Amino acid sequence: MKFAKDVLSNGRYPKMSAVPDTISVVGVTPRYIPPTHDRKHERHDSVKHHEKKKTVKKTYFKKKRREEKRSTNNEVSLGPMKLKQKTMSILLVFAKEDAQSDGFWWAADKIGYKCYIAHNPETAMENYLDKHPDVVIIDHRNSKHFDAEALCRSLRATESSEHTVIVAVTKRYALDKEEPSFLPSITAGFNKRIVESPNISMCMNELLTLEYGEVQSRLKLSACKAVFSALDNVSDAVEISSEDHEVQYVNHAFERLTGYSSEEVLGKNSSEIVKNDRNRPDLNDTINSQLKKGKYWDGIYHTRRKSGEILPSHCHICPVLGQGGKISHVISIKNSTTDTSHILKESTEFNLVNGRLSRQSSGLHGVPRRKESIARIHSMTIEAPITKVINIINAAQESSPITVVQALDKVLEILRTSELYSPYFAQQMKDNDPMTSDLVSGLVSQNVKRSLTPSYLSDVNSNSSGKQGHHSHLHIPSPVTSSLSQVPDHIQEILDKDYTWEFNVIELEKVTNKRPLLYLGLKTLTRFGICDFFQIEESVVANWLKLVEGRYHSTNTYHNSTHAADVMHASAFFLERERNKAVFDQMDEMACLIAAIVHDLDHPGRTNAFLVNERNELAILYNDQAVLENHHSALAFQLTWKDDSVNIFKNLETDDYKILRQNIIDMVLATEMKQHFQHLNKFINSINKGCLKMDETSSMSGNGSPDSTMMLNQLSSPENKTFIKRILIKCADVANPCRPLDVCKEWGKRIAEEYFLQTDEEKARGLPVVMPVFDRKSIRIPKSQLSFIDVFINEMFESFDDYCDIPELITHLQTNYQYWKERDEEIGEKSEQENLPNGTTEDDT
Repeated sequence: MKFAKDVLSNGRYPKMSAVPDTISVVGVTPRYIPPTHDRKHERHDSVKHHEKKKTVKKTYFKKKRREEKRSTNNEVSLGPMKLKQKTMSILLVFAKEDAQSDGFWWAADKIGYKCYIAHNPETAMENYLDKHPDVVIIDHRNSKHFDAEALCRSLRATESSEHTVIVAVTKRYALDKEEPSFLPSITAGFNKRIVESPNISMCMNELLTLEYGEVQSRLKLSACKAVFSALDNVSDAVEISSEDHEVQYVNHAFERLTGYSSEEVLGKNSSEIVKNDRNRPDLNDTINSQLKKGKYWDGIYHTRRKSGEILPSHCHICPVLGQGGKISHVISIKNSTTDTSHILKESTEFNLVNGRLSRQSSGLHGVPRRKESIARIHSMTIEAPITKVINIINAAQESSPITVVQALDKVLEILRTSELYSPYFAQQMKDNDPMTSDLVSGLVSQNVKRSLTPSYLSDVNSNSSGKQGHHSHLHIPSPVTSSLSQVPDHIQEILDKDYTWEFNVIELEKVTNKRPLLYLGLKTLTRFGICDFFQIEESVVANWLKLVEGRYHSTNTYHNSTHAADVMHASAFFLERERNKAVFDQMDEMACLIAAIVHDLDHPGRTNAFLVNERNELAILYNDQAVLENHHSALAFQLTWKDDSVNIFKNLETDDYKILRQNIIDMVLATEMKQHFQHLNKFINSINKGCLKMDETSSMSGNGSPDSTMMLNQLSSPENKTFIKRILIKCADVANPCRPLDVCKEWGKRIAEEYFLQTDEEKARGLPVVMPVFDRKSIRIPKSQLSFIDVFINEMFESFDDYCDIPELITHLQTNYQYWKERDEEIGEKSEQENLPNGTTEDDT
């Protein structure tokens, strides 16, 4: 801090009017030492003191108050702005009223300030939130009654504290005694400290200093917020940078014009952000030359948007002079009008005279308002639906309030992304859990996660998934029943429960020697009338099921014909729901059941990512896109059309077959987990919201009302039926967590074992490990099940339940989740006790 030592020729100091507003002037006054003998007599009992205030206010200081009380509305200038400073209000926080609190009270009363007093932090906070005082004075002399710094931090935590001055009253120390540092109090949020002194005149001086110093400064800062709010609501793009062209502020119009958000440009060099080759090379030098002269530059400036597009803008650039007459800030104002012929005719300059703008020629206010044109977009001869949506939004922005324009800008930004329904996976993770992260990444992406060694590059042609010894295709022997009437009693007893959700496909697998798909498939397809609808014999259906089941790999622990039978059973159960009966026709039902049967046909027991990493011939054939799902659906139709004895489609009309085929392919492709969130979000936005409206309409006007019928017709549209069928097969495919607990546990073990085998092979061959968490030495199966349910299951089944009412599944899901949670906690406790990495033993697995 520097003090002015120069004096004028007449021996006086310069007048205050000659000192710029940006300089703080500090006066040094003699130290006042209050007489100690007065302290005792100035203290009052709190009760008597409170009563005395009421009477003394009417008499004591009454005459002096009339003489000394100044106007309560002072005019304050902030540049060209004129502000009114209202009567200052003060909140005193003293545990006990003493001479010091009295001093501030009477000083405030004498000047004419509003004053309130609180005796504890709770009352202080209550008064602060109710009265919103300009100044809070806290007794910081003794921490016995309350913690002053803690109270200050609490006040600073409120929204309104930005414009409040908080003052600490501290002890007076002897001149020869070292005072403690005030820095901790400043860190806590105090703005100033006042050394204790009960003298009323001294208290008055301190309060007046606060009013004309800190409080007035905060009034100006609050006015600055109004200026920034105004800037954010103008149509011209405004940029404020330092003298070194470092961007310090941009408004919303700047973000719309350039495509950059404020976070992306703040702190960057303004000339580099919009740099392009359309502006002449010496333009920046010309602008800087004008600015150094204290003049404006006005003309055409080409701005490069974030997308790379270059737009001409009518630009005004002006300097702001600071201390010493040097440039402190540079302001740039752009509008995006492309009609610049009238601007080129006039080259305007502006001078800065005594802080005011002096215009030398017209032009600044003569420039027409920015015209936001979307003619180029409208001129496209071929429009996609999304382009039409963007055009409608652009048109709506023309006449919308700024808040709506800003919101629609965000909408446009989202609509221009490539995958509209894919979420940010970071939002799906819980507490950055590595188990969940690896599980999600392994299931929904084909990106390699980590490689043990590059040696796999030399083993590119080895195809473990295609080796006969590794995955044998078990062909079912021919002497198997081809009629429901010939099903053995012990199998029929299990099949009789197929209409319930409690049906146990694992039991059927055991009694049929791993051929559950033939028996369950024949009964289910017959129940839904496949023979009549396809006009084929029951033997053709049986032969087709034999062929399909034979191409499932029985050596797979999970992706085998039992899983296919389980998915088909779940699909049939869903099709029996009342709403699905109303929405679907028999063609839809056949497509759902056949897609479920073939959805994992010839599955090698490895994930898509594995096949891509090993450069499998299927990955090459399908260009790394939905490799297995494309293979399942393509092989199903290849096998079906090879032999007339198994061709269930042979008697269908061409148009019916095309529709059926398209439905089956679409549903099988929907089982790819990479597209999980896209399909789910489309279902929620298109189906769930419609069902909610339909339910409300039905409850008010009955199921047969015109509104209810209209909503049902809307659900039955081809597009909406596609969304429903995709979620139906997806729910059926991953319904294991919603099965009875014993079945759920069995499927959990099976899928973990299949992932273990893949991880073992990846490590043995040096391939990238897709899901490192599935290491049989460290895996916690309960944890993996919890992660899978949290990320993929909960929201999808809740949405499907809202659509077609499946309470049995939700009940099982809640029960199973609690089981896995308790099991995981037990393993975690065991891990801590035995000091193991994950605490997983063979029994736990």
